[in-house]
Amino acid sequence: MASASGEGSPARVDGDYESLVSTPDVELLKRAWRNEKAAPEILHFQTDLIRRVIGQIQLTEETIEEFSSDGIDPLTVSLYQMDLDRTQYLLRSYLRIRLQKIEKYMFHISNKPEVQSRLSGQEKGFARRCTEDMERHLEEGVLSKLPENYQDILKQSIISEENDMGN
Repeated sequence: MASASGEGSPARVDGDYESLVSTPDVELLKRAWRNEKAAPEILHFQTDLIRRVIGQIQLTEETIEEFSSDGIDPLTVSLYQMDLDRTQYLLRSYLRIRLQKIEKYMFHISNKPEVQSRLSGQEKGFARRCTEDMERHLEEGVLSKLPENYQDILKQSIISEENDMGN
């Protein structure tokens, strides 16, 4: 039992690191997609991974164009296209899940800096615009129809003052 003496731990960690480094980005994206889909709250945005995957998508698109123009076997082109479609689906689905969570929890996100730190710059802008749009909608659609002493959005807070999300 090498792990009982502590000698096996570094090798296992190194092995995990090696398997992580050797894992293709598409597999890492699939893992991030599964984690994001299963998690009840928004996870940290995978900036480096997404950047690499977008680069791979662009490279694959160029390769497909090149193969098509060079008259490479249509089956080979079809396989590359299928792989490209799968990667694009995973990326779109990952981003869509994140946007759905931002829309659903926009007020919680806007009040919690630690949750905001999990978002990309574009997602932060999206969350801010969603919050502003919802506040404007509530002011125009609801608060403007209430008696004057109830028209302040601060009095009619659309978010609970206490933390009801459990923490």
